[in-house]
Amino acid sequence: MSTEQMQNTNIEDQETVGAEADIPMERYLTFRSDNTTIGVSTNYVIEILTDQTITELPMVPGFIKGIINMRGQIVPIIDIRAKMGKFAEETETTCIIVLEIDTTYVGILVDNVEQVLDVDKSQISPIPVEDQQGLMDGMISLSNQEVLLFLNCQELIRTF
Repeated sequence: MSTEQMQNTNIEDQETVGAEADIPMERYLTFRSDNTTIGVSTNYVIEILTDQTITELPMVPGFIKGIINMRGQIVPIIDIRAKMGKFAEETETTCIIVLEIDTTYVGILVDNVEQVLDVDKSQISPIPVEDQQGLMDGMISLSNQEVLLFLNCQELIRTF
């Protein structure tokens, strides 16, 4: 390959990389709650806890499961199913996703964690007004005929 061909190839590679960089991609951790697939931006995710004792609190809304002590940090736990008006028993796959939202730690109790996906943010559609829930702020169709809803973390912490 001549020097000129190599330079042209490098320029084409740079243009491709530049075009890919323009796509507004974001990583989302997906989880299931009451047979619904939900995604939360990995920018908020601190860690996933699988075996944590939750201390129940009196006189709190039903969707607040209680609190945990995470290395000296008291973290309130929200049961996402209860927040969506659904109730189910915990299973062996139930876990807590700890989020940091505007310097506030909050844990969400979910049925199970699935995977991390790169999502093109320009493909996210708003939830139809007649079915809109404040807790979800968008949706996208997945390749397996499923819909992925996106958790509105700002709305989540306003519930306190």
